Amino acid sequence: MSKLIRFNAFQMNTVGHQSPGLWRHPRDNSDQYTNAEHWTELARLLEYGLFDAVFLADVLGVYDVYEGNADAALRHAVQVPLNDPLALVPLMANVTRHLGFGVTCALTYEHPYTFARRMSTLDHLTKGRIGWNIVTGYLDSAARNLGLQQQLSHDERYDLADEYLDVVYKLWEKSWDKQAVVKDKVRGIYTDPAHVHPIRHEGRYFNVPGIHLSEPSPQRTPLLFQAGTSARGTAFAARHAECTFVSGPSKKIVKRYVDDVRAAVVNAGRQPEQILIYAQALIITADTTEQAQEKYQDYLRYLDIDASLALLSGWTGVDFSALPLDATIDYIESEAGRSALASFSAADPDKRWTVREAASFIALGGRGPVFVGSAAEIADQLESWVDDTGIDGFNLAFAIAHETMRDVVNLVVPELQQRGRYKTQYSTGTLRQQLFGQGDYLPSNHAGQHVEIGTPLATAA
Repeated sequence: MSKLIRFNAFQMNTVGHQSPGLWRHPRDNSDQYTNAEHWTELARLLEYGLFDAVFLADVLGVYDVYEGNADAALRHAVQVPLNDPLALVPLMANVTRHLGFGVTCALTYEHPYTFARRMSTLDHLTKGRIGWNIVTGYLDSAARNLGLQQQLSHDERYDLADEYLDVVYKLWEKSWDKQAVVKDKVRGIYTDPAHVHPIRHEGRYFNVPGIHLSEPSPQRTPLLFQAGTSARGTAFAARHAECTFVSGPSKKIVKRYVDDVRAAVVNAGRQPEQILIYAQALIITADTTEQAQEKYQDYLRYLDIDASLALLSGWTGVDFSALPLDATIDYIESEAGRSALASFSAADPDKRWTVREAASFIALGGRGPVFVGSAAEIADQLESWVDDTGIDGFNLAFAIAHETMRDVVNLVVPELQQRGRYKTQYSTGTLRQQLFGQGDYLPSNHAGQHVEIGTPLATAA
């Protein structure tokens, strides 16, 4: 039986996300991102389309590498202005029953003690539908505004992340026993203190002596997403991630990542099916091939190269304003995001991208492929990518909000269902249970189940 194809919706609490010039299109409503109705309408649409989750991206700084300042980002709404993604979750959860929520939080700048409570709260409020996209950050502007001269080096950010995960695992998984909350009104005991444990974590980056503030939530640990594709990022994903997100312009690049991450997962003592891999893509579809092509050509008129270069410069840490548009992109090591530039250069030695080509490519849908055609043609392309690369589904960017997602739900989903390649109903339970069918909690072979809390501190005589 052929593998079912999964969809997440790739969104951000901002105007210009992965198609930075398209907010100018007369049918786009991205500028309504400050209105609750904008997000509740999207949530209902995605649940109607049986999407696994809405994947909410985030950054904590501005794209100020291009031309050495943030002017282009501000002028073209390149992920600024930007609001907090976590605040959207209760709004969207309140109008849905099954849709999951993958929220991006950069652990480099958020203390694990308070973060653990925030995620437990969301897991409670959503009845177990929250996921965490673990990122280490890539913008120096974020580091400066949070008290650092610059961000930590690429690999040191992952060293910090490994310890960070150990801390939150201890809080989520080990601080409160299953039987801690008794809610005994007769005896007047809500929580049995004997079953609540301080974690006594002492490490290189964090010291957290106390207990978790929240009682165990439906999943305890939120479903874990991760998107790093560097060697260090892949090793991190192999230990921690349950779902990963990859961006690449070709099957060749994506398949290489899929093969590498599944091998790394096995080497980490887990099974290859214990990780779901979503590839970024944009779908442009209509009732006929001709109408889809017309829509695509219409969108192309709103591409903004200047905005795209501001975005690409921020992703990579390379100021592309200093390079001619026809210059070729060579792989440059930077402490920002290694995978963004590598996906256009060293990862595919058969093609040399120019600055203009890279900017034009990411201007519509980001670093993933753009599928254009009727519903049947789109389904053919999606099936081909899944079957040829080994991915499990797609993290779908949009060209126009909410038109792109509406077209997918109304046209592509029924076509895939007719072919037996897309689910026809949600299963019940938490997000982890819906995706893996193995229960609400982290599996027994996951690193989060094997952390140990510290031994009791010596008490004063």
